[in-house]
Amino acid sequence: MKILVVGLGLIGGSVCKALKKYTNHFVVGSDLKQDIEEAAMRDVAVDDVFTGDYSGFDLIIIALFPDTAEKYFSENADKMDKNTLVTDVCGIKGSFSERMRKIAVNNGMRYMGIHPMAGKEFGGYSNSTPDLFCKANFIVAPFEDDDPKDTEILTGLAKEIGAGKIVVTTPENHDKMIAYTSQLAHIVSSAYVKSPELGLECGFSGGSFQDMTRIATMNEKMWADLFMQNRENLLFELETLIDNLHKYSDALYNSDPEKMRELIAEGRKLKEDNLRHRQGQPN
Repeated sequence: MKILVVGLGLIGGSVCKALKKYTNHFVVGSDLKQDIEEAAMRDVAVDDVFTGDYSGFDLIIIALFPDTAEKYFSENADKMDKNTLVTDVCGIKGSFSERMRKIAVNNGMRYMGIHPMAGKEFGGYSNSTPDLFCKANFIVAPFEDDDPKDTEILTGLAKEIGAGKIVVTTPENHDKMIAYTSQLAHIVSSAYVKSPELGLECGFSGGSFQDMTRIATMNEKMWADLFMQNRENLLFELETLIDNLHKYSDALYNSDPEKMRELIAEGRKLKEDNLRHRQGQPN
């Protein structure tokens, strides 16, 4: 295929590098910053840089923040070939995908969203890598009436760049699950580092601290947008977490070690069941 990748940040740059390393597709890169495009050419992460001519592309991958991705597609869809499949790598689908598909339909095009579950603490092209998606979960989110051939194209591409488990689900279910598995974790990490003890942790922290705080360096512009676009699902998960945390604090306030042991055991058993389920073992 001839593929255009719009936005050469961490994800877009990694998509380009993975496509060049693991496939024979012809890759064209586009970024607002010319120095980034030049770096991608030097790295042989792309075969060419975008000239403004949208003709001949089989697939366009929009690797921009959600609001920017929607604006870009809206402003340029009428210039794109009608037989081009357009996708995005945003961490939100739901109503965002509905708006993206409406733009596509109004311009006689096809759209289907994807979400590679991969990333790093720091973004930007300089942190991109061809192996970012190796063994990572990868979500493809078609609408029920979308062409199965487009789903096959995107799942096939995910396999080519090394994705592990590939899940095909609806945009609505994507947002419901991502609120729990990703967005809630980012809020917890951001809140966790606001302790006054943060500056004194050196020498006292281990793996659990690093795991809890790693993603607190998230980009506030992108993640605030993701949170707000998935507000209802995320509020449900956040309120569930707060309710559960209150149970632990109550046990401490009441000096109730038996209740604390009960709460810890409950969490342990739930995680053990989860691990057995992931490994295909009976509970």
